Amino acid sequence: MSKLLKFIKYAFNSHPIVSNALVYGTLYVGAEFSQQTVTRKLLAKTPVPYDTPTIGRYAIFGTTVQGPLLTVWYRWLDKKFVGTSAKVVVRKMLLDQFFMTPQILVIFYVAMSIMEKKQDLFEECQHKFIPTFKTSCMFWLPAQCLNFSVIPSTFRVIYVGTCSFAWVNILCWIKRQDC
Repeated sequence: MSKLLKFIKYAFNSHPIVSNALVYGTLYVGAEFSQQTVTRKLLAKTPVPYDTPTIGRYAIFGTTVQGPLLTVWYRWLDKKFVGTSAKVVVRKMLLDQFFMTPQILVIFYVAMSIMEKKQDLFEECQHKFIPTFKTSCMFWLPAQCLNFSVIPSTFRVIYVGTCSFAWVNILCWIKRQDC
């Protein structure tokens, strides 16, 4: 087990973008898969097959966009605002929630619309951005308080990815709602 932990530590220290991309992509797929298991298998009167193209879109988005983006973002945030004092934690939380999150949500909805080949790439974002952002604030502000005050920077994206497992389930549910 110690060899595995050493390898994981080595991978995240030596190749943080690739390591976090793989972890984040896996968690995104896991969240969408669990969401589909509940909605298509457990709650459906008649079980419906998994929507593998949608799972694939979440894999692409989580791996190629979210993991790398958040790795670079948290690296910058940790260098710019060093420490775990209340003032530093609040600054990081506010920047993360009110500067980065709106951009991530727009990227998410537009990227999904592109992959879904929708005619109007911005329609879903226009309808769902505000409710998604409000829900995000309720979920992520407490999660990020813990992140910025307790979690070591090396494991920040993993922690956020783990929280994202729950968050992406919420996001999947919001995305499935009619515009």
